[in-house]
Amino acid sequence: MAGRKLQRQTVVESAAEELRRRILAGEFRAGEALRQDALAEEFGISRIPVREAFRQLAAEGLVTIHAHRGAVVSTLSPEEIAELFDLRALLEPDLIRRAVPRMAEADFAEAARILSEYSAAIDRSDLNAWGELNTEYHLALYRPAARVQTLALVRTLLANTDRYTRLQLAVAGGTDRAKAEHAELLEICRRGASEEAARFTRRHVMEVKRDLLRLIVATSPEASLEAAD
Repeated sequence: MAGRKLQRQTVVESAAEELRRRILAGEFRAGEALRQDALAEEFGISRIPVREAFRQLAAEGLVTIHAHRGAVVSTLSPEEIAELFDLRALLEPDLIRRAVPRMAEADFAEAARILSEYSAAIDRSDLNAWGELNTEYHLALYRPAARVQTLALVRTLLANTDRYTRLQLAVAGGTDRAKAEHAELLEICRRGASEEAARFTRRHVMEVKRDLLRLIVATSPEASLEAAD
């Protein structure tokens, strides 16, 4: 894969964004070491911003930094994946419950725009785009809640579960259901039904968790079934 020079956002943010994209796209796989020198050369920057980008991704849970091995793409057990989805199921229903009464037409229009792009990405089997748009869609619905700290936590949880959600959609064939459920959630929000939106969001998150863990257990016999409970 040909490298590409990075634009300044800052340099650290640019490096972190590119590394995050590659991890979520599966270009860097779980357990794979990230070579600091090679990445610095590819990006056309010094080693220091690459090291800082590693630290940023470590704070997001996407990278683990070892004393002697350097930065490695994080590997999560089924139990850890289950915990991430359980946290989402606690926080996201609360956010959307608070967001719905504050939503304006501009919020609905933005969510509808993202949903249209999301559906188009699914139709053309663009795995990277639909993963990114899935996160954008959820955050667009939660943002009107004006809960900055909770939204930041949910953003991190979405980043950590995104690669697994993509796996579930790609392998388990859940794309049609995902499109339908996202569209239904937007209509619930338009009706102003905040409690229904909260219940729907929790069910949506927990069903993705269930299907994903079943997939992991089916493809990895040593994985624990307890995480699916």
